[in-house]
Amino acid sequence: MKSAQHCENKYFNRELSWLAFNRRVLNLCSEPSFPVLERLRFLSIVSNNLDEFFEIRVAGLEQQLESGVPEVGFDGLGPREQLRRISEITSAMSDDEYRVWATEIMPALRREKIFFKTPKECSAAEKAWLKEYFDNNIYPALTPLAVDPAHLPHPQQGPVRAAANRQPRRQRAPSDIAIVPIPPILPRFIKMDNFGKEGENRFAYLSDTVKYFAEELFPGYKVRNAAIFRITRNSDLYFDEEETENLLQTIENELHNRRKGAAVRLEIESCVSETALRELVAAIDLDGAFVYKISGSPLNLARLAAAYDMIERPDLKFPPFKPYTPQCFKNCDDIFAVIRERDRMLHHPYDSFSPVEDFVSAAADDPKTLAIKMTLYRTGKGSPVVNSLKRAAANGKQVTVLIELKARFDEENNIQWARELEECGVHVLYGIVGYKTHCKTCLIVRREDDGKLRRYAHLGTGNYNSKTAKCYTDISLFTANAEIASEVADLFNTLTGKVLDPKFKKLWVAPFCFHSKFIDLVEREISHAREGKKARIIIKVNSVIEQSSIDALYRASNAGVKIDLIVRGICGLVPGVKNMSENISVRSIVGVYLEHSRIYYFENGGSPEVFVGSGDIMTRNMFKRIECIFPVEDPEIRERICGEILSGMLADNKFATFLHSNGAYYKHEIPDGEPPFSCQEHFCALSVEREGTHAAYLAEPKSAQTRGAKFL
Repeated sequence: MKSAQHCENKYFNRELSWLAFNRRVLNLCSEPSFPVLERLRFLSIVSNNLDEFFEIRVAGLEQQLESGVPEVGFDGLGPREQLRRISEITSAMSDDEYRVWATEIMPALRREKIFFKTPKECSAAEKAWLKEYFDNNIYPALTPLAVDPAHLPHPQQGPVRAAANRQPRRQRAPSDIAIVPIPPILPRFIKMDNFGKEGENRFAYLSDTVKYFAEELFPGYKVRNAAIFRITRNSDLYFDEEETENLLQTIENELHNRRKGAAVRLEIESCVSETALRELVAAIDLDGAFVYKISGSPLNLARLAAAYDMIERPDLKFPPFKPYTPQCFKNCDDIFAVIRERDRMLHHPYDSFSPVEDFVSAAADDPKTLAIKMTLYRTGKGSPVVNSLKRAAANGKQVTVLIELKARFDEENNIQWARELEECGVHVLYGIVGYKTHCKTCLIVRREDDGKLRRYAHLGTGNYNSKTAKCYTDISLFTANAEIASEVADLFNTLTGKVLDPKFKKLWVAPFCFHSKFIDLVEREISHAREGKKARIIIKVNSVIEQSSIDALYRASNAGVKIDLIVRGICGLVPGVKNMSENISVRSIVGVYLEHSRIYYFENGGSPEVFVGSGDIMTRNMFKRIECIFPVEDPEIRERICGEILSGMLADNKFATFLHSNGAYYKHEIPDGEPPFSCQEHFCALSVEREGTHAAYLAEPKSAQTRGAKFL
């Protein structure tokens, strides 16, 4: 174990830690227990993650350099050094993506009679079919752009293009370069249904097909060399919120400029001519360190998600899982009576998201409901929640919705919801200037039979989105607890009335008291440890990167507090260092579902306290967003979180990897005789058991439950 004196740095870098997370996702593409189409889907996720990383994080570092005031983070790395390391890591990651695709996934697909082909790999009959398809379905949509000697056409963000080095057919004429943008509306995979035996799936790559028939676009020319390429650009939105009168209109205008941002990455086929590459790199003004030569197809692996949807082979995908609906919510005549009786918790996706939608729907039609207040951050298309809010307004309820327009990459959807809701009479607000509204809260005000008003609240860790509720792990709490519901009302009043200094006793609300309450409870554990009382901290979050919070955890470790961190993604804390963090372990669980819930457990001298909510241990969550962390006061719910959820995650030896002081993540060896245990499979098994049925593909629930319980 390293000592604090010999540790190179007290903190890991944010960007490099995120890349380590994406590497863990990439490892799932080789997971032998996953069906092959699921491995393909995870490969598309890795590629999409990298796209967003370049569009936002790399772009931000480039801007720091251009500003002339490079900022050195608390980890000690400046933007130039970060960019150098990012270039090395992402280059190796890109190589590994295509290696996994070419040597692992494609061979496995071929064994299942699923073929992805370039035109060169096609038979003569397939080429003839592709030529006809190209002429009828692709050629009319293409617009070749000849490169003027003075400038290159401005290549937009995202869509793949082909760069063609062409030469007039008359001898000794000089060659020039043209670009063929491939419209994003065209399907990236062409399904060749007329070939092969029944049950086979054959696909041709769209971009390779355009490249193969590129000469058709240039009559009188011969294409000497053609290469497919795509450009990643800065996709952040820039505007001064305080100077903006109409936030919705400003963001809508900025979305049109997103595609025109500075280039941050070029991916291009390795067959490109050096002349064409030099001209392209110069035209987009790109650092050569972020030019990636790709030798495989498709150029954009994120597009494999479309192929996953096109291939109807359920035997090559995860078996369908039906979430459990607690008995109290089944065929429920009065959901408010159910919540009045006691607090209720759901653990998604193992528990159904339907009760959350039913809660809002019931309020919309309930004659006793006077008002509905709700925050929306990311909401899927055709959302039942949005439809219920519209219906509530039509039924005369006072409906107030806070929509976060700046939810990255969901801005267009949220603008649409804002307009639709306003047209239906919903009072739509956009929160407090300078702070994203990230909390997940809903408040319903009813007049009860006795004439008194009562508040009902839903508090959660995830968005009001039924689609992500099937693949993100989150926690929902329904409560009619008067104190908590009153503070939720205060939270909404803060958001709508822009209260400057709200006071909260039960809730941790950022930016007002989330950080201070967290630090206070860590310090309390330190005091308990020094007094010889029970002291322990367990935290499950997406990210740990806020410096003063990390320092507080270091102090707790030195005081003898045992600390278990379950951090899915970024972690700036260095564990296992003597005299600094020797009592801290950090594990990441990256599995079938995206771990998204945030849980804070404090032993409190033998009287444990548990908090759940929307905020991670990040500067932005603690100081730059509206977050809500809430206490779990119902003993049975608290026991389920501790004895089932946290214990199960601490027992995971199948998908858990452990962060070491060198920054690398390793799996622990499973002792002989001990079976692999996945907490996610365990939670699925418990849901099946609660439903009273069984599924052969899941772990045996009773033995799993026993193994998990010993950890707390």
